Amino acid sequence: MTKRRVVVTGIGLVTPLGTGKDKSWTGIIEGRSGVGPITRFDASGMASQIAAEVTDFDVMDHFDKKSAKHLDLFVQYGIVAAREAVEDSGLAVDSGNCNRVGVITGCGMGGLPTIEKNHSIYLDRGAKRISPFFIPMAIPNMPSGHISMQVGAKGPNLSLSTACAAGTHAVGEAFKSIVYGCCDVVITGGTESVICPLGVGGFSSMKALSTRNDEPERASRPFEQDRDGFLIAEGAGMLVLEELSHALKRGADIYAEVVGSGASSDAYHIAAPPEDGNGAVRCMEMALQDAGLLPADIDYINAHGTSTPLNDRCETVAIKTVFGDHAENLAISSTKSMTGHALGAAGGFESVFTALSIKDQIAPPTINLDTPSIECDLDYVPHIARKMEIRAAISNSFGFGGTNGVVVMKRFDQ
Repeated sequence: MTKRRVVVTGIGLVTPLGTGKDKSWTGIIEGRSGVGPITRFDASGMASQIAAEVTDFDVMDHFDKKSAKHLDLFVQYGIVAAREAVEDSGLAVDSGNCNRVGVITGCGMGGLPTIEKNHSIYLDRGAKRISPFFIPMAIPNMPSGHISMQVGAKGPNLSLSTACAAGTHAVGEAFKSIVYGCCDVVITGGTESVICPLGVGGFSSMKALSTRNDEPERASRPFEQDRDGFLIAEGAGMLVLEELSHALKRGADIYAEVVGSGASSDAYHIAAPPEDGNGAVRCMEMALQDAGLLPADIDYINAHGTSTPLNDRCETVAIKTVFGDHAENLAISSTKSMTGHALGAAGGFESVFTALSIKDQIAPPTINLDTPSIECDLDYVPHIARKMEIRAAISNSFGFGGTNGVVVMKRFDQ
């Protein structure tokens, strides 16, 4: 079977650096941090009191009052990012193509703030006062459902919930849906919004979050010797993936070509990677094999790079194992140093950033990297974005439960 080619034709972003792809990408290239004190609730009793919130999102700019009331924030973010991606692509979904257009999204936790709110209502006022919209607001597949309804996409309508790898797994599944002929177009990516007492409190109890509360903008420090945890973030990153001939026929602009994906399990621990990074190794190798590329063909890696002691060390080990001597030639960056860690949306963010890196031929920086830890000794593009040739790149995502996802993209060459 001839492998169908898949390209990125549309992009949409809602991130702590701004609503819209231009604001977000400019912030990434400028090396700005989106981290600040938590404003959604009183976090003074939390060990971690900082997060990467989306601060410029006004719901009334995007939804009428009734719709806004019945959509959890993670659904709103997903819809808005998808709208931008579809508009950016110039795609028109109609009766002639709607059955071949799918929606596949990723989400780690769903509508946790809605669960919190309705549980409180139940305790205070009884079960009869729980909103009839509670379940439709909270379940993780609502972004894909609402996006498909708004766009009119009648192909596959799926949501993946694989923790912090969900966005990347969604992009990988969207890619395969087109490669294997199930769809011609898929709207895909990840969305998340759990900056709430249960979300922050739960991760704080695991000692997963940074407690550098007096320096919010410097708290996300991937690969740094004094990194102390990740910064919880929110938002959505969406892409329109399209079969090449379908895109060319309608004259679509192309950001990059998606050429491979991988998925694996550590089968090791619920929250910690193995010291040798074996699951990540196999996932990167699988993705490269799927892409038909050699390690030496890759110029840039958008790392998972969470700023936790275990992840950054084990990811570095895994990269060295997969790429051998070529690892020293790679430009590697963690955009989480700027966006924080958006959990199920992270892979959506970073798939978009990888496509934009290829299009603009620039590697984003890893900010706050003043003194790399001794075991993190590769080129992480410290502080300043780097103009460079990027022929091909990978984006890594690893999640609780030992789940791993990798997407491979390359510069489009007709």
